[in-house]
Amino acid sequence: MATVRLPAINYDATAVRPTWADLPADLRAAISGRLGSPVAWATSAGGGFTRGFAAVCTTAAGERVFVKAASLVQQRHLSDWYAREAALTAELPPAVPAARPRWTLTTAGHFVLCLDAVDGRMPALPWVPEELNAALSAWAGAAAALRHPPEGLVRVGLPRLADLARADLAWWQEIAAGREAVPLPADGGDAHRLVRRYLAELAAIEARLPDLVVDDAVIHGDLRLDNILIDRAGTAWICDWTWLCHGPAWFDTASLLVTAYASGLDADAVFAAHPTSADAPPGGLDAALAALAGYWLTRSAAGPTGASPHARTHQRFSGETALNWLAHRQGWSAP
Repeated sequence: MATVRLPAINYDATAVRPTWADLPADLRAAISGRLGSPVAWATSAGGGFTRGFAAVCTTAAGERVFVKAASLVQQRHLSDWYAREAALTAELPPAVPAARPRWTLTTAGHFVLCLDAVDGRMPALPWVPEELNAALSAWAGAAAALRHPPEGLVRVGLPRLADLARADLAWWQEIAAGREAVPLPADGGDAHRLVRRYLAELAAIEARLPDLVVDDAVIHGDLRLDNILIDRAGTAWICDWTWLCHGPAWFDTASLLVTAYASGLDADAVFAAHPTSADAPPGGLDAALAALAGYWLTRSAAGPTGASPHARTHQRFSGETALNWLAHRQGWSAP
């Protein structure tokens, strides 16, 4: 069992967002008008790494909804993401435990997405086994429903994880070829020493991933602790369905379990017991961990970001944890 290693951030307090009062008056009026009653209270989402408006809004009539909004000019990438999220979540099969969109609105220079509100909270770290089991159960059900995705979802247009792996998850290969720098300072501790000693192995393991993730099923594409909500009944809901792609469900299971490994749990046993692992090929988990570690660590070294100031801390923690899990599985040691 791994040592517990927790990040230097609270995942439910990573966001830097405008509040309801910060939104332009005409935008607030348009949202209230579409809801049919003035917004009496808005509680901003504490988690996440973007600067878009996101809050549970309660109207004077007592209705609760989750509203996202982003500028069509200053935050065009976010407004495009919210529009895509609306299109994708509208087509999810009923068995997928996700909030569904109620409506969208383009007004006052903003794109607005209104979703059902989930009365839940983000799981804490270290993972409580019951909450991890709930999250894994929710993902197992979603993965089964998306194994043969509905035509409407496919028509929205989804990338393939195999292509993404070649384009965006090949950082150790780039580093080994001398086209990228090692994404860790010389005093980066065990992680730096592991990379220096096993770079060739990391690149070779990572290079296998594209051939291992060819699949017509649909996956979440960004499954992690802060995209999970646990409701009052202990049921897990999966949030932020913007990055759906064609790929095998076991890849998302591996991504989710990075924080389980950080929590000191037997992530290998949990992965092996999950229904999605039945389709995992030999070496699949290792290839996923290598690729994810390279991606997260490279992004963490990319310098300041205009998103949340906590984004780089999250990426480094995630990358080092994935690397440590892989090293444990491979029997590697940092000299």
